[in-house]
Amino acid sequence: MAAAAPAIKVAALCGSLRKASYNRGLIRSAMEICEESIPGMHIQYVEVSPLPMINTDLEDGGGFPAAVEEFRRKISGADSFLFASPEYNYSVAPPLKNAIDWASRPPNVWADKAAAIISAGGNFGGGRGQYHLRQTGVYLDLHFINKPELFVYAFQPPAKFDAHGNLIDAEVKERLKQVLLSLQKFTLRLRGQC
Repeated sequence: MAAAAPAIKVAALCGSLRKASYNRGLIRSAMEICEESIPGMHIQYVEVSPLPMINTDLEDGGGFPAAVEEFRRKISGADSFLFASPEYNYSVAPPLKNAIDWASRPPNVWADKAAAIISAGGNFGGGRGQYHLRQTGVYLDLHFINKPELFVYAFQPPAKFDAHGNLIDAEVKERLKQVLLSLQKFTLRLRGQC
């Protein structure tokens, strides 16, 4: 009998605040894929909307606002991360960048963990935003998987998402599964379990 896969806790963050966001849809689909076909890998969606805009004046007495403390606790407790974000002006969406900056305040709770980026958007499928996030990750000591990459061209037919932002394209789902399997393998490798 094969041994059970080691448990991996993945914190998933979305750069879009829209309820019907295609990027949120990618995360929902990733959660379903893990439940159905990737044993041991569990994704927890971590909401970024409650976070105040970063302002070190809010770090009263060395602590953080309650919403930031809770967010940092969830990030610290994760084994790896899944980022999904649209591209804003060739860069990372502001809500996600704000969240990244709060969790990077000393002590940096992103450091030495694996991560993957997925995105849905216009002409480049969010690709330029992904590359900018990779640059930020270098400073944070985040270790991104290199392949496969997933950029979803959301506005080109045939439809990839329904009216509620749910991923409906079977090929994209399979590509997303490959990203998740790569993240699982890399996370275990960084933990010395692969």
